[in-house]
Amino acid sequence: MILVLWDIDRTLLYVGETDRAVYREVFRQVVGRDATRLPERGTGVTMPLAVRELLSANDVPATEIQQLTQEIVDRLPGQLELHREELCLTGQLMPGATEALAAVHQSGDLVPTIVTGNLRASAEIKLSAFSLLNYVDVSVGAFASDDPHRPALVGIAQQRSTTAYGRTFGRENTIIIGDSLQDVRTGREGGAKVIGVASGTTSAHDLAQAGAEYVLPDLTDVTELLKVIYELVVSAGR
Repeated sequence: MILVLWDIDRTLLYVGETDRAVYREVFRQVVGRDATRLPERGTGVTMPLAVRELLSANDVPATEIQQLTQEIVDRLPGQLELHREELCLTGQLMPGATEALAAVHQSGDLVPTIVTGNLRASAEIKLSAFSLLNYVDVSVGAFASDDPHRPALVGIAQQRSTTAYGRTFGRENTIIIGDSLQDVRTGREGGAKVIGVASGTTSAHDLAQAGAEYVLPDLTDVTELLKVIYELVVSAGR
């Protein structure tokens, strides 16, 4: 069996300005004033680290950052839920995402799940809004709510999948699919082969230079995607 770890934002879907609106709203609720600077787009940084950056960039005293980070993180999924209807109105599925997810889900020897910088509750809201939740086993995935250090999430997902499916998952039979340099780093440091998808803010060249074993322009060629998944695992076993 092969464990397939999907990233969410800009790999499977794009929520437009909604995430940034949620950051603004929760910052205002917790800090009591507007944020003038927001996290960078498309970096793949986990939500807890993005919140710390948000607080620091907006001149919140260092002594308050740890406590306020937790307060903001706790509120993010609930605030995102208030925006559920607009997720699909202002966002979009990435090209080929549904077909790619369905193909991996339908392959009997592939275990599709999620490894993402989103909190689990936020990830489920996004996937549900775009009707993608049934294509992945989120119970064995790993999220920023498990660990803010993204490379650590690979091992968490591998351990959960090993327990659930009775197979051992390691670097040789784990694939991460994502669009950012953080996705590449997550795979290389965490213990997975990386398929980069140049559908976000990072170019195919930069994904390859960072160490992705293979880079696709998007997810529209499902046959090629499946071929690459199997080839990477076979080559790892040689």
